[in-house]
Amino acid sequence: MNNKFLLLSSLCIVILISSCSKDNDDILPEFILSEYEIDVIDYFKDIALGFEFGNGSNITRKWNSEMKVFIGGEPSFELLAEFEKIRTEINELVTDGFNVTVVNDSLQSNYYIFFGSGTKYAEMFPDVSNLVNSNWGLFNLWWNGQNQFYSGHMYVDITRANSMEQKHLLREEFTQSLGLARDSQLYIESIFQSDWTTTIEYASIDQDLIRLLYHPEMSVGLNELEVDNALREILSSE
Repeated sequence: MNNKFLLLSSLCIVILISSCSKDNDDILPEFILSEYEIDVIDYFKDIALGFEFGNGSNITRKWNSEMKVFIGGEPSFELLAEFEKIRTEINELVTDGFNVTVVNDSLQSNYYIFFGSGTKYAEMFPDVSNLVNSNWGLFNLWWNGQNQFYSGHMYVDITRANSMEQKHLLREEFTQSLGLARDSQLYIESIFQSDWTTTIEYASIDQDLIRLLYHPEMSVGLNELEVDNALREILSSE
């Protein structure tokens, strides 16, 4: 009788262990994400949905074609070198086929960077004339019916901003032109910090936002709930 009882108890233990193993295999992705990954998801939703200006809906948008940049105005050698650094960093982070190149003919470009005064920028693009007085850097984007960017322009005011500020504005406005178009007060070291800073490097979380927006599994036209689900799936599979 004792032997039968021990055998039955052992069998129950084996079944219990097997059941626990199966439950672990079925854990949903949100239960295996790290605290940092949850922070990345929340920050992505703060930065990548909609714009600071205008009435664009709060959904994901990004470039689906090569971004061909023409640089105009009066850029210094230092600014040209800084843009090359920014361009290289972005191209190394994206994995969905997107690429940033520089062209020497404005007719071949789909994005224009102007280095000069706000007054001259407003003369070229009158639609932003009401914004240049209070903004040393601006960007403007157009997208198609599939929420894919196809054209844009930006400026850095080299008359009011000093050298370090110019580099910061270049990185911030250009990066936001990728579709990471909003600001936040959450991370002081972030290029998307809404308070005035002069950071000229991407924070780790900035790099993750660029990487995730231009991930092959990240779609355009996603709202907050859809973005949350997409990011959880991407991050849990890495």
